[in-house]
Amino acid sequence: MKKKLSILLSNDDGYLAPGLVALAQELQTFAILTVVAPDSNRSGSSNALTLDRPLTVSRADNGFYFVNGTPSDCVHIALTALMSERPDLVISGINQGQNMGDDTLYSGTVAAATEGYLFGVPAIAFSQVDRGWTHLEDAAKWAKNLVLRQFPSLPTPFLLNVNIPNLAYEEIRGFQVARLGKRHMSEPVIVSEDEDGQTIYWIGPAGAAKDASEGTDFAVTSKGYIAITPLQVDITNVKQLALLDMDLV
Repeated sequence: MKKKLSILLSNDDGYLAPGLVALAQELQTFAILTVVAPDSNRSGSSNALTLDRPLTVSRADNGFYFVNGTPSDCVHIALTALMSERPDLVISGINQGQNMGDDTLYSGTVAAATEGYLFGVPAIAFSQVDRGWTHLEDAAKWAKNLVLRQFPSLPTPFLLNVNIPNLAYEEIRGFQVARLGKRHMSEPVIVSEDEDGQTIYWIGPAGAAKDASEGTDFAVTSKGYIAITPLQVDITNVKQLALLDMDLV
């Protein structure tokens, strides 16, 4: 008898987020599922680990674990303390809103998947292109379809970033492999005052797409396809190694 797939599921929108719940419902139809997610919205937390205070783990009535920390904290604790065996796959999402182009550097959704990848576990991050959770159940079904493929041709571990258009199931045209696009610089901070007259600053919205050319995640999703981008963690600028070495002679 074939062993059931074991999946660790997390996110950055928090354990109550509709995207997490919808994806959990689809994954638990074929896999042994462990859900460990932040206790609140931790969007934009990137790969941060909480090192300045202890963390706590609680369990909700639906069986989900929640942590008073970042998405990376959640996966780190799950893999090193909560789970008796390493899962076959770490999945993050479904995020409310796209994680394309430069977004991947800031995304807590991508970070949760990356943490699994760093521990040697294949990982996938799922996001919907638009905010608002429209056609969420359809997105979760497409996510399930993708997970079931298991990607036997890819080396283990792999790290995939997946963005799903907010379309009805039958309107999505399928999957396409895509490279990351690039955004313009973020909008300026928004300056205001709190109730005590103290000046406060809100981080401005992400910039518009700068490179949405053919083959990018922006272009692929705009045509109604699900964009799948393989990511890597090594950010060494290989082309500059020799140049820098020349300057040091």
